[in-house]
Amino acid sequence: MRYLVTGAAGFIGMQVARRLLEDGHAVATIDNLNSYYHPALKQARLALLRPHEHFTFHEASLADGERIQQIFREGRFDGVIHLAAQAGVRHSLHEPFTYAESNLHGFLHILEGCRQNRVAHLVFASSSSVYGLNRTMPFAVADNVDHPISLYAATKKANELMAHSYSHLYGLPATGLRFFTVYGPWGRPDMSPFLFTHAILHHRPIKLYNEGQNRRGFTYIDDIVEAVVAIAGRPAAPNPAWDGARPDPGSSSAPWRIFNIGSPFPVTMIEFVATLEDALGAKAIIELHPPAPGDMEATAADIRDLEAATGCRPTTALADGLRRFVQWYRDHRVLADRCVAD
Repeated sequence: MRYLVTGAAGFIGMQVARRLLEDGHAVATIDNLNSYYHPALKQARLALLRPHEHFTFHEASLADGERIQQIFREGRFDGVIHLAAQAGVRHSLHEPFTYAESNLHGFLHILEGCRQNRVAHLVFASSSSVYGLNRTMPFAVADNVDHPISLYAATKKANELMAHSYSHLYGLPATGLRFFTVYGPWGRPDMSPFLFTHAILHHRPIKLYNEGQNRRGFTYIDDIVEAVVAIAGRPAAPNPAWDGARPDPGSSSAPWRIFNIGSPFPVTMIEFVATLEDALGAKAIIELHPPAPGDMEATAADIRDLEAATGCRPTTALADGLRRFVQWYRDHRVLADRCVAD
């Protein structure tokens, strides 16, 4: 098949593109290589993809509608896996307009590209952050998600709604994936596994907000990729049992679905640091802080819908995943340290 993967220089995007190439698909990719974090890491990820015969890279901004439409017309894609976005809950407190440009305006260009070129299936990244003030654990796709607590989360909820409108109006099969705290080799240097590993190895303190009691359903990258690829091959279809009098938030009478992809077993950040210390063989210097604006107290995924549809479920234990991440960090120490230090 011919796939378009956006955000292919990013953490999840590179891993998904590599898996599709290894499975024999042709993969065109888009990334704007922005400086949200060090571009050297993005270039290193792309270097893993370039040797593949059926790999194509386009450096482009999602906000450039003419360029995006040109890529769609020339690519004639069977499927689109849209993973590009301006990420980061805390960053959205300081640079809100960046999120509107990339996550809203940019996503609209992706939807239009899919509509105009009759793409058979759009898979797009959402986030566990859409659950916002919800306190029911684990989070289920049937839960209400009308109370986000960051602009980043609000843009991801908006993406789900925008995709639904295109599914309803134009019959575009679209599947949204709510990712839960993804970690692993080639991860993002602005996230806790990367930041904490760097700090511990350099004998610097790490900050734990909410006194370290925030809980997260950490999900290893390989489990994410397995589910994304499985879903990509299963275009969303209308739910024949969907009832407008009692609407199911995770499906529709249109060809639109939402799935959680994440661990159903959250750990506190204190527990996470202890597991990371074991993997590193070194102790952390911990600073406890009050809750940070925009941070959710806990996330954990109800994945019953995902299992029923694909047979996939995250299986990598946190201790195993962190050992693999630490080994990658040690193997790429110069690059990894540079990305955090800058």
